[in-house]
Amino acid sequence: MANPSPLLIGCAAGFSGDRLDAAAPVVQALVDSGRPGVLIFETLAERTLALAQLARRANPDAGYEPLLDELMRPVLAQCLQHGVRIVSNFGAANPRGAALRIQQLAAELGARRPRVAVVHGDDLSGAQHRAVLERALGPSMPAQPIVSANAYIGAEPIAQALRAGADIVVCGRVADPALVLGPALAHYGWCMDDWDRLARATMAGHLLECGAQVTGGYFADPGYKDVPGLARLGYPIAEIDADGYCTLTKPPGTGGRVDERTVKEQLLYELHDPAAYLTPDVVADITQASVAQVGSDRVHLQGVRGHARPPSLKVNVCFESGWFAEGEISYAGARAEERARLAGDVLRERLASVAPLRVDLIGVASVWGDDAGRWLAAQASQGAQDVRLRVALQHRDHASAQRLVREVTALYCCGPAGGGGVRTAMRPRLGTVSCLVPREAVNPGYTLLD
Repeated sequence: MANPSPLLIGCAAGFSGDRLDAAAPVVQALVDSGRPGVLIFETLAERTLALAQLARRANPDAGYEPLLDELMRPVLAQCLQHGVRIVSNFGAANPRGAALRIQQLAAELGARRPRVAVVHGDDLSGAQHRAVLERALGPSMPAQPIVSANAYIGAEPIAQALRAGADIVVCGRVADPALVLGPALAHYGWCMDDWDRLARATMAGHLLECGAQVTGGYFADPGYKDVPGLARLGYPIAEIDADGYCTLTKPPGTGGRVDERTVKEQLLYELHDPAAYLTPDVVADITQASVAQVGSDRVHLQGVRGHARPPSLKVNVCFESGWFAEGEISYAGARAEERARLAGDVLRERLASVAPLRVDLIGVASVWGDDAGRWLAAQASQGAQDVRLRVALQHRDHASAQRLVREVTALYCCGPAGGGGVRTAMRPRLGTVSCLVPREAVNPGYTLLD
């Protein structure tokens, strides 16, 4: 039976590596409200999942969010005590491993044993899905070993798990807004073809999914878009009503701001087509959407419409593509830029037979899409006296890529003069291709651990 009470959903992470102290004020605000509350952590980017697959290769017990303990420990017992449910994609490549660790953590904290659900069905990397991927990718199918293949699944298994009594739902690759839509579906009992309500709650999820971006973090630009208390940003909370409309706010007493401008920026973030935001659950249309300030740090979103969900699901396929090597060295003082440029030329010449070399002068030119270095070569020296030279290359062969590491280190004595602070790194390189597969080829669901 649908629950008519307004639902509050707070977000305490917008990516893997987000702040670890964000959850406590959000949870306290949910508890103090006296309303049904859900806490979400959004920690899974595309590359994050591929790296998690590599971690699980090295250790079958790994592969979930490495900061899981640090994210959950401050708030797990309080959430279980007060009935604040938790939904997250921090399961990454090993949702079951994350779920088991959460149960262990609850025991360590002396909290009651949580009912933890594991959402499955997104992983298409197995042999049984090879033919589906080959048909979908055609000539783009990687010849190299596949590290991961994951479909963006929707909110339905999350909702089913919550209806079955789960305190915590651990997901792998679900669409980011599904972390919010799932609890709203479970709470209000909407039908899966109630397109307008689904779209409204999906856009609430879109506003929450990047954490502090909507409360002023990514918005801040001093003197132009000032944000108070940036060092103690409050993370967002959405109040979602029975028709899917939402009001955005943040915990009282925290820094940041929620106003029409912060909400508009996040509403349009990563949105290719405002008339057709494609998700696994619904196609959202915000062309008639509007935002209104309805109180201090309170903004209401309305006007979102929904259309029938797409017949296919997006899949990201990550594959091994060799090695990435990089190195840095600093030059300072008179003619620092000229010495850094010379060092870059030396490295280009010595590594010409290995692979094309990316050369950046941090502080002069380092943000352009200019791997060939044409822009830098065309610019006269600016006379910078504090320059960090960065070079990078990728190669299928580990030994060949490692030559960059040795050559950068050799600049200490081989010149130019005065270089110092060398740092080098090597890591596996992952390539990514995307495709669409028929919805029928993916079979999402959930399992309760107990």
